[in-house]
Amino acid sequence: MKVEGLLFDPRSNMYILLLKDTDGSETLPIWIGKPEADAIALALGKVATPRPLTHDLVKNVMESLNVKVTRIVVTQILDNTYYALIYLTDGKTEMPVDSRPSDAVAVALRANAPIFVEEEVLKRKNTDELEEWLKNLRPEDFGNIM
Repeated sequence: MKVEGLLFDPRSNMYILLLKDTDGSETLPIWIGKPEADAIALALGKVATPRPLTHDLVKNVMESLNVKVTRIVVTQILDNTYYALIYLTDGKTEMPVDSRPSDAVAVALRANAPIFVEEEVLKRKNTDELEEWLKNLRPEDFGNIM
C-alpha cells in the first residue's frame, strides 16, 4: 500500500488517511486526528523540523539501537478501530510492536518501510461510508492541513 493522501472530513472534524494498494484496485480510509495527520503530512512533504518530533524521535532511537523497521501492517478492525503492527528487526530477530495505524504509517514513511494491510481488513472496511463521503466532497475540503 501507499499513502494516497490526506483529506479533511468536516462532518467528523477529523482527517482521513487514504491508503491505496499499488495496483490501484483497493483503497482503505482510516479516520485520524489532526496531530497524526500533521505528522504524516510532514513526512510526505519531507519537511525538516528544527527539532525531532515524536515520530522522528522514534526513528532516531531505533537507528541508535541498530534496529530497523521492516514493514508495518494494518492487522484488524474491531468496533470501528483499526489496529497495526510495526515490525522491527535487529538483524537477527523480528519483533512486532502494537501501534495505531496513523503512528505506524508516520514511522514507516520516515523509515522508508513498506505498508501492508491484511486482506480481512480490506474486506471489512466500510466502503459505503467512504463512497457517500466522496460524493459530497467539495474543492475546499482539500485545504492545507499544515
